[in-house]
Amino acid sequence: MVQTKANTATFADYLTYDDGTDTRYELVRGQLVAMTPPAWSHIKIARFLEDTFRAEIRRLGYGWEAIRGEIGQRTGEDDSRLPDVLVAESADLEALGDRPAVLESPAILTVEIVSRSSVQDDYLHKLAEYESLGVQEYWLVDYLALGPARYLGVPKRPTIFVYRLVDGEYAAPLKFHDDDAIESATFPNLQVIAREIFG
Repeated sequence: MVQTKANTATFADYLTYDDGTDTRYELVRGQLVAMTPPAWSHIKIARFLEDTFRAEIRRLGYGWEAIRGEIGQRTGEDDSRLPDVLVAESADLEALGDRPAVLESPAILTVEIVSRSSVQDDYLHKLAEYESLGVQEYWLVDYLALGPARYLGVPKRPTIFVYRLVDGEYAAPLKFHDDDAIESATFPNLQVIAREIFG
């Protein structure tokens, strides 16, 4: 379960917050929200995507990095998220130096893997925050088909949604299931199907 700290915090407070535990927090409208430990399936999907993106970045020779769960993304004045996977310019990451690893410029691509504790956040709030920030591509991986039927259809089934920024707004998402080949504007020659990502 996601738990929220009662005290309000600024982004500057968030960057220096340490409660003496290994608990990781997101900053959501000025509230520190503890992240629940992910399931093993969740971790495997994040690893697979990180490895897949890294291989494609190397193949293309891009000055980007793909990172799993370690880099934050500031999404508002008092908001900061911890994407499951993030692709960003190497120069933006290097510019962080010894400061806390939270990007203030938009990532190129973010991935959120839906869990029981994050459904509403991933489908609504994070989507809106990444769109407003200008993240070019947002992947929503609902491997347990936890989202509402209005998104997943009936019967609900595991789905990957890929949102692309067009004229400052996310266009209707592309949806992928089973043996569908994933289409990505960021990685147009990506050779992966949905079933491979779901494990």
